[in-house]
Amino acid sequence: MSEERLNYYILFANYTQGMMLQSLLREDGVPSKIAPTPRSIQGELGCGMSILVQPEDIDAARECIRKNDAEYYDIVAIPCRINPNRDHYC
Repeated sequence: MSEERLNYYILFANYTQGMMLQSLLREDGVPSKIAPTPRSIQGELGCGMSILVQPEDIDAARECIRKNDAEYYDIVAIPCRINPNRDHYC
């Protein structure tokens, strides 16, 4: 039985906080991507933007947040639902 892979989403109260953290992560060399916040975890937040971080990089992202006292709302881990074997045509 294989272990389910997790994706970490860093959530924000507003777009400005997200863009600021993305810039800090880039400066520190922490791999991350801007992504839409999955509806299952967005809740009452008006900002639909999040930063997606892979499990192997989440500790570095947390350290970057701590070091820079960056603003964010929450960090949520959810199982990866992407099937890499779908839609192969060639």
